[in-house]
Amino acid sequence: MTRFLIRRIGQAILVLFAASIAVFLLFFVGPGPDQVARTFAGRLGTPQRILEIKHALHLDQPLYLQYLHWVGNLLQGNLGFDYYKGQSVNTVVGQALPATVSLVVGAAILWIAYGVFSGVVSAVRSRSLLDRGFTTAALFFYSMPTFVLGYTLIFIFAYELYRVTKFFPFSSYVPITTNPWQWFVHLILPWLTLAMVTAAAYTRLTRTSMLDVLGEDYIRTARSKGMPEQRVIRVHALRSALTPVVTLAGLDIGTALGGVIITEQVFGIPGLGWTIVQAIGQQDLPIIMGIAVLAATFVVIANVIVDILYAVLDPRVRLN
Repeated sequence: MTRFLIRRIGQAILVLFAASIAVFLLFFVGPGPDQVARTFAGRLGTPQRILEIKHALHLDQPLYLQYLHWVGNLLQGNLGFDYYKGQSVNTVVGQALPATVSLVVGAAILWIAYGVFSGVVSAVRSRSLLDRGFTTAALFFYSMPTFVLGYTLIFIFAYELYRVTKFFPFSSYVPITTNPWQWFVHLILPWLTLAMVTAAAYTRLTRTSMLDVLGEDYIRTARSKGMPEQRVIRVHALRSALTPVVTLAGLDIGTALGGVIITEQVFGIPGLGWTIVQAIGQQDLPIIMGIAVLAATFVVIANVIVDILYAVLDPRVRLN
């Protein structure tokens, strides 16, 4: 188990190293040192300011020293300095990250719970009315663009029913530290929007995986020995069927933590997705780079966690 984890963590470090090189080449080497300094200085940057930035970023030194300086700051948790706004990138990201984490974690709980439940029911009661209903709903929401579903929920709950319920605000974000109840209320519609679109894939994947597992010999053996059907499904079948679901969840959550751009834009949530859209519009290169590196880190960490869960769900992984 220890060797397995060490190997996976080593692979994750190599992936992050490759991602850092890609970001460095894209944002530093591609445009050239002069253009990078001008971009960091902003539209109103003076020649003196550009020279200061060029020296501060070591752009007047060889490429390998530029990279070592930049990646050294990253290893210390320093994402850089935003000259456009006059503050560190860590500050900007720190202000936006809680909103994205709140949105993604809450939606992930909903889409995984519903997707696994509906997939298991569809597999156990294959070709029944429930199976057809869950399958139809999955196809319907999977084919619906996120912004269409978001605006539909806003129209129904925040406009048509708001006069009756007075319950569903649809814009902005309230930190949980400020008002936990308002934090919850403001995120209900964004959670539903993200969860309903994403859960469709989990329903289909869980159903397919469960049907494959239920046809295995060890499941028939367990049933022939008189094991209760609920125990067969819950302990033996579901545990094996969750492996591909865990893989998909790791990728989805890791990617979403880098910024759920459409959902945050529709509901006016100032998270990482909203922040990077604003940074692109302002050509704010330090923010774009910082969020790009952070998003890559989230994906890699999520995959390491998935590998650990593999070892928990399937003991054979530890032997390999």
